[in-house]
Amino acid sequence: MITLQVMRALCPRSRDATFAPFVDPLNATIAEFSIVRVAEFLAQIAHESGGFVFLRELWGPTPQQARYEGRADLGNTQPGDGFRYRGRGLIQITGRANTRDCGLALDLPLEDNPEYLERPMVAARSAGWFWKSRKLDAIDDFTLLTKRVNGGTNGLADRYAYFGRAKLALADPSPGQTLEA
Repeated sequence: MITLQVMRALCPRSRDATFAPFVDPLNATIAEFSIVRVAEFLAQIAHESGGFVFLRELWGPTPQQARYEGRADLGNTQPGDGFRYRGRGLIQITGRANTRDCGLALDLPLEDNPEYLERPMVAARSAGWFWKSRKLDAIDDFTLLTKRVNGGTNGLADRYAYFGRAKLALADPSPGQTLEA
């Protein structure tokens, strides 16, 4: 179970106000999508979101981001799709096609409203959908898992650091403080 204590251990430099809104959505998501590799899941989404701070990809555009425009493999077929469908949510759903597919799976109008992915519950559920749809629980090699999430090994050391903290926090048998509704 994800608690404030687990989140504090995962993101020691962040304040409770940064990650507290994600405690309940993460627990619901882990249950809804039957996520087994919880430490790996937390490590990947913590890195992708900059410690639960960024629910929308920072836009330069960088040379990589500029290449989002017109990418048929992302479904970016209309002018401006690269920017409009930049990474969002805890796992950074990117591209018109991924946003549409995620919306269909979650029964949300995400293609028309990609900003919904920036809401804590939708951000968490979209990460769960991505994890389940890509069968990431079946991968036991952390570097390969990172490649499946990110397309490469960007931030691998940071992801491993989050992974180590998540494993320790989830293994801690001391009672945690849960977020009361």
